[in-house]
Amino acid sequence: MNNEIDSGGLTQEAATLWAAAKALEGKLHLPGVRDDYRSRLEQVVLLGTRVLANGVEDPEVPLLQWILLQAHTARAEDARYGAGQLSRGSQRAPTLADCEDGWQRVEQIVCTAEEAASAAAELARQLDTAKAQALADKAQVAAKEGRAIVTERNRAYTFHADPGFSFGEGWYLAAAALLAGVPIQIRPDATQEVQAKRFLLDAGLADSLRPYRPRPASPKHLTHIIAQSFRADAAAAQRTLRTAFLGDESPADSLTSWIACHVGGQPSKKVLLWVRTGDHDVERNTCFDELRQLAELVVKAGLTPIFFGDAVPLECVPPSAINLTLCWKEPLFQGPDMRRAQLQLFEALRCRHGLLGQIGVTTAGMDGPALMGLPTLYLTQEPNVRLGKWVGAVPGYQEVVRSSGYFDVIHTTLQQWQL
Repeated sequence: MNNEIDSGGLTQEAATLWAAAKALEGKLHLPGVRDDYRSRLEQVVLLGTRVLANGVEDPEVPLLQWILLQAHTARAEDARYGAGQLSRGSQRAPTLADCEDGWQRVEQIVCTAEEAASAAAELARQLDTAKAQALADKAQVAAKEGRAIVTERNRAYTFHADPGFSFGEGWYLAAAALLAGVPIQIRPDATQEVQAKRFLLDAGLADSLRPYRPRPASPKHLTHIIAQSFRADAAAAQRTLRTAFLGDESPADSLTSWIACHVGGQPSKKVLLWVRTGDHDVERNTCFDELRQLAELVVKAGLTPIFFGDAVPLECVPPSAINLTLCWKEPLFQGPDMRRAQLQLFEALRCRHGLLGQIGVTTAGMDGPALMGLPTLYLTQEPNVRLGKWVGAVPGYQEVVRSSGYFDVIHTTLQQWQL
C-alpha cells in the first residue's frame, strides 16, 4: 500500500514539475529563463524515468508516459534551438581552438536531441495513440534538424571579392589553402568575382573552391593556421607561397613599363610606408603625424620612402620619396590578374629596385608581401592577438607596440635591413 501511495505522489510531483516547465515556454527569451526551463525538463525526465523503472500502478502508467513524452519532445526541441544558437557563436569564435571546442559542444547537444527523440518514439509506441505519435514526430524532426546543423557546417572561408572588404585578406586565405588545405568560397556576382577566381586558379587552388553557402568559417582563424605551417617549416611554406602567388612567368611588359615610369632607375635602397585610412576599425588607421616622423627616420637612414596604400597628405611626403598611394586603383591593378599584378609589383621592387622592407599599421595589404619574404614591421597600439601569431614564425615579421622608445626600435630595424 505504501508503494502505491509513493508512486502516486511521485507521479503527481512529475506532473507538477512538467506544468512548471510548461509555464515558462512563453518567457524563454528572458534572461536566465531558458536555463531554468532546461533544468525543470531534466528533473521531469529523471523523476519520471526512475518512477517507471521502479514500478507504477497500472492506472498511473499512461499518465506518467504522457508526461515523459511531452518532456522528451520539449527537450529535443530545446536542444535543437541550443545547438543552433551555439553553432552561430562557435562559427564566429576568435580562435580555431574555440571554434572547434564550440562545435564539439554542439555535437553533444545534438546527441541530447537524438536521445530525447528516441525516448519519445518508444513512449509513443507504448501509448499507441495518434496524439502521442504526433508528439514523437515533432521530437524526431527536431533531432534531424539538429543533426543537420552539424552535418551542414560550412567549413569554407569566404574569399571576399567586394571592394568594400579588405583586399589583403584574400592573400592569407589563399595562403591557408595552399599550406593547410582550407576550403574557399566566393560570393557569386561579387564585384571582383572574376579577379578572385583568376588569382585562385593561377595559384593552383581550383580544388579548394566550394559552392557559396551562408555562415562561413571566421577569417580570424587564418593567421593561426598559417603560423602553424610556418613554424613547422618556414622555408618550405615560403617557397610554396612564392611559387603559387608569383607563378613561373616573368612580369608583364605593362607592369615593367609602369614601374619604370613611376619608380624609375633610382639606385637607392627603399622602404615601403603603408597608409591606411579605411572606415573599418578606424582606430587602426594611419596617424599622419607618426607617418611624417617615419618618413623622416627613413630618409635620415639614407633610404628612400615609397608611400603605398590610401591617399596621403602631400606634406607627409619628403621630396626624395616615391608616392605610389592609390596606384592600386589604376587599370593595371584592377584587371583580371589584379592580385598577382600587385604581388609582382612588390617582388619587382624588391629584386630590381632596392626595396628592403615595409612598415605600416596593421593592414592586411602588407600580408601578401610579408608571407613571400619581404621584411615587415607593423605598428600597433597593443599586442595584436591575430597577427602576433606570425611573430617568430614568419621570417622577418616584426610587431612594434607604440610604447616609449618605439622609434628607436624602428631605427634599429632599418639599420638591420641594410646589412
